[in-house]
Amino acid sequence: MVPDGERVGELISVVIPTKDSERDLVPVLSALVAGVTGGILRDVILVDGASTDDTAKIADAAGCHFLPSVSDVGVRMRQGAAHTHGRWLLFLGPNAILDEGWPREVGTFLETVERRGAGDRAVATFRLSVDGYGFRPRLGEAVAAAQLTVLGLPRPGQGLLISRRHYERLGGHPAGVAAERRLIARIGRRRVHVLRTRVLLAAPRTEQA
Repeated sequence: MVPDGERVGELISVVIPTKDSERDLVPVLSALVAGVTGGILRDVILVDGASTDDTAKIADAAGCHFLPSVSDVGVRMRQGAAHTHGRWLLFLGPNAILDEGWPREVGTFLETVERRGAGDRAVATFRLSVDGYGFRPRLGEAVAAAQLTVLGLPRPGQGLLISRRHYERLGGHPAGVAAERRLIARIGRRRVHVLRTRVLLAAPRTEQA
């Protein structure tokens, strides 16, 4: 998934933790294709927690790297990051579908922070859209928006874009429960830039570890 002529330092690596995710992954990976054609996506790695379905086959068909790992999500995220090659890391949930046009905004964001000399500490996420009709999905969106505005806390799987250098400086995802929230705590509240692009968290059809 590497566009010809692109320099590694300018590209993004996506890390997705999976477990029995075959039914959720196809639209997620399809949305990432725009990053390849847009020239900003270098590689995608699925770090798997002992799936028993066809998650590995889907990864292979999509040209992703499949890395068998352990059940601990934090450990998986850290291992996945270690096997990527991009200067920037995008951690994404296995049911998180990015809106069309995301590569353009992400590319503009990266160019801006690099130009200002802030790239090494820049962190971003996407606006959240929850799959479904009725009151509960809209309530979930409202709560997520409030958490971002007041506390600077994106939901797990909502998408976290961070430079590799900053991620390594922070020690990566910690092991154990709530690894993503604990990493955000290390980054610091209100230090996560919210992009205009939305990410749809589809109702998961499989249980994630």
